Amino acid sequence: MADPVAPRTELTLRGVLLGVLITLVFTAAQVYLGLKVGLTFATSIPAAVISMALLRAFKTATIQENNIVQTIASAAGTLSSVIFVLPGLLMIGWWAHVPFLPTFGACAVGGILGVMYTIPLRRALVTNSNLPYPEGVAAAEVLKVGTGSREGAAEGKAGLVAVALGTLASAAFGALAAAKIFAAEVAGYFKAGAGATGLGASSSLALMGAGHLMGITVGIAMFAGLAIAWGVLVPIMTTLHQIPGADAATHALTVWKTEVRFMGAGVIGAAAIWTLGKLAAPIWSGLVSSLDAGKARKAGGVIPRIEQDIPITIVGLISLLLLAPAGWFLAHFLVGGPIAHLTVPLVAIGIGYVLIAGLLAAAVCGYMAGLIGSSNSPVSGIAILTVLGASLMVGAVGRGVIGPDVTKALVAFALYVTTVVLAVAVVANDNLQDLKTGQLVDATPWKQQVGLIIGVISGAVVIPFVLELLNLSNGFAGAPNLNAIANDPLAAPQATLISTLAKGVLGGDLNWSLLGVGALIGLALVAVDETLRKTSAGRYSLPALGVGLAIYLPSTVTAPVVVGAVVGWIYDKLVDKDRTGEAAKRLGVLVASGFIVGESLFNVALAGLIVGTGKGEPLALSFAPSEHIGMILSLVAAAVVVFGLYNWARGAARKTAEA
Repeated sequence: MADPVAPRTELTLRGVLLGVLITLVFTAAQVYLGLKVGLTFATSIPAAVISMALLRAFKTATIQENNIVQTIASAAGTLSSVIFVLPGLLMIGWWAHVPFLPTFGACAVGGILGVMYTIPLRRALVTNSNLPYPEGVAAAEVLKVGTGSREGAAEGKAGLVAVALGTLASAAFGALAAAKIFAAEVAGYFKAGAGATGLGASSSLALMGAGHLMGITVGIAMFAGLAIAWGVLVPIMTTLHQIPGADAATHALTVWKTEVRFMGAGVIGAAAIWTLGKLAAPIWSGLVSSLDAGKARKAGGVIPRIEQDIPITIVGLISLLLLAPAGWFLAHFLVGGPIAHLTVPLVAIGIGYVLIAGLLAAAVCGYMAGLIGSSNSPVSGIAILTVLGASLMVGAVGRGVIGPDVTKALVAFALYVTTVVLAVAVVANDNLQDLKTGQLVDATPWKQQVGLIIGVISGAVVIPFVLELLNLSNGFAGAPNLNAIANDPLAAPQATLISTLAKGVLGGDLNWSLLGVGALIGLALVAVDETLRKTSAGRYSLPALGVGLAIYLPSTVTAPVVVGAVVGWIYDKLVDKDRTGEAAKRLGVLVASGFIVGESLFNVALAGLIVGTGKGEPLALSFAPSEHIGMILSLVAAAVVVFGLYNWARGAARKTAEA
C-alpha cells in the first residue's frame, strides 16, 4: 500500500469541474425519478466510470482523483431526495411556484450540516466497522479495475460502453412509452370475497435497474412487503370498508392509499427507532475518537493521511456558524404569513430541531447505508418520523393562534423544517458510503469531505430550477394551484404522504391507530429480522425498512424493483461459473446503472419539451396500438433488452480478460 502520510494528487480543479458537471446532470435525473416513482438511485458508480473515461486523457490522473469526482457527483443521488418533502408545499397550496432562495437554502444548509455530522461517525461506522457498504465497495472495485492495469483499462472502456448501452436502451424505452407504443403500466385487480386486491407494475427499465443495484436481500424484503400489503392488508381493509359502486381497482387502490399506506409508514417508523437505539454506542465512540485525533494533532503527533478528517474543532465551528443562515431562512419563510408574529419561538424550535433531529437522522441513515446501501437507506422512514416530530413541536407553539390560514401556515413551516433535516440525513447517508470507497482506494478523508460540500452546493443550485420546470410541465397531484401544461401530474408519493401526515397532526384528525398497527407490524418484522440474523450467523436477513417501503409505495413501483433484484441475482449466479465472473458482475451493475440514468434523463428532457411545446403529450402518436397490445409489446421488449444486454456484459467480461 502507498505511504499513508505522503501527499497525493486528489482534489484538482479539473476533477472538481467534472464532478460538478456530472452532479448537475444527475441531479436533474434524480429529481424526476423521485417525483415520478418515489425512488432515487446511487450515482457513484456511473460517475466513476464517466470520470475514468474522460480523465484517461491526462497522464497525471489517479484513482484518488477519480474518487473525488464520484464523491462530488454522488451528491446528486442524495440531496435530490429533499423532493420527498418539498412538493408538499405546492400540494397544500402554500407555494404556487418553487422559489429559488428558500429551496436553495434548505438544501445547502442541511446538506453541509450532513457532511459535518458524519465526520465524527467515520471511524466508528467505516474504519472500525464490519458493515458491508455494498455500493461503496462496488464503486471502489470499479475504480480499481478502471485504473489499475491493462486489463483494468480494457474493462474501464467496456464499462463505459455498458453504461452507454443501458442508457440508450432505457431512453429509447421511455420514448416508446411516451409515444404510446408501449404501455406505461401492466396491472390487474380483482374481487377477493367482499373485498378486492390486485397488483400493478410499471414497465420501467429504470426500476429494474434500481432493483439490481439494491440486491436480492432488499428485493426479498420488498416482495414480503408486497405480499403483506396486497395479499393480507388490502383484502382485509377492503372487506371492512366497502365503497359502493366501485370496481375492484378503484376499491383496492383507494383503501391502500387512505389506510394501508399509513400502516406502512408505521412499519418504517418503528424500524427506524429500533435502529437509533442500536447506534448510541457507535456515535459515542466516534465522537471520542475524533476528539482524540484533534488532541494528537495539537500535540504535534503525525496522523496518517488516510485518517485525516476535517478537524473536529472546525467541524464544530462550521456547524455553529450554519445556525445563522439556518435561522435566517426559517425566519424568511414566515415573513408576511399569518404566523409571522410567532417567528422567534418557531425559529428557535426549528434550529434546535435541525441540530438534534439532524444528528440522529444522520446516524440512522449512515448506519443503514453501511448495511444495505445508500439507495435503500430509510430516507422515507426518517422523513416520516421527522415530520411527525416537527408538526407536534410547531403545533405546540401555534396552538393558541386562531385564523383560517393558520393551520396551513403551521403545516408549511413543519414541512420546511423537515426539508432541512432530510437534507442533513440524505447527505450523511451518502457521505459514509463515499468514505468507505475512499478507504478502499487509499484516499484522504478531508478532501472527500470538501468534495461533498462542493457537490451539495452544486445540487442545491439546480434542484429549484428542475422542480419548477416539472411544476410547470406536469404539476403535482392534489395541488390546488395546478396550472401545468400536461394533464399528467406527478404523484410525488413520499411528498403526498409527508404532507398528509403534517396536516393530520396539526389538524387534529390524523388516524394514529393506523400508524400504531403499522408500528406493531414493524416490531414483529424487526423480531423476525433479528432472529434470522442470529440463527444464520448474519447470512440471512429481512430488513424491516425494506418491507415497510413496499407496503406504502405503490405496487407499480415496487413490483419491477423486485423483478430487477431477482434478475440481477440470477445473472450474478450464472456468471459465478465463469473465470471472469467478477468482471461480468461489475459490467452488469453498470448496465443496470445505465437503465436508471437513461430513462430518468429522457423524462427530464420530455418535461422540457412539454413546457416548450405547450402540449401535454408531445410525442404521442395517433396510430398507437391498444393498451393491451402495448402491454405485450413492453413486456416482450423489456425481456429482450434485459437478456440481450446482460448477455453482452457476460461476453464483454470474457473479451476484456483476453485483451
